[in-house]
Amino acid sequence: MAIKNILVVDDSATERHIIGGILTKGGYAVTFAEDGESGVSKAKSELPDLIVMDVVMPGLNGFQATRAISTDDATKHIPVIICTTKGQETDKIWGLRQGAKDYVTKPVDPAELLSKIAALN
Repeated sequence: MAIKNILVVDDSATERHIIGGILTKGGYAVTFAEDGESGVSKAKSELPDLIVMDVVMPGLNGFQATRAISTDDATKHIPVIICTTKGQETDKIWGLRQGAKDYVTKPVDPAELLSKIAALN
């Protein structure tokens, strides 16, 4: 499956702008959600090819949202890359256990993020 449309879920307008810029320059169409709940909702309504998910958000956090997306029949085919400041090995393991396909720490290295997306294609 070719990845063209990416949903970025992050409560920080600055991070959405930075990640959106990296992805747009990489040739992807980008949509945004500002929290976990709207991320899960948009995943179901828009069925993006990939989701880039923050972890630390109010309400439904990124781990919970990833688990909801990866266990729902309508969205479980959508790969999730967690993109967070939480860089401990235990955080990475937990994120992958929730259904994420990969894990990137902030500040985001554009080349690293784009190569991880390319690896999912």
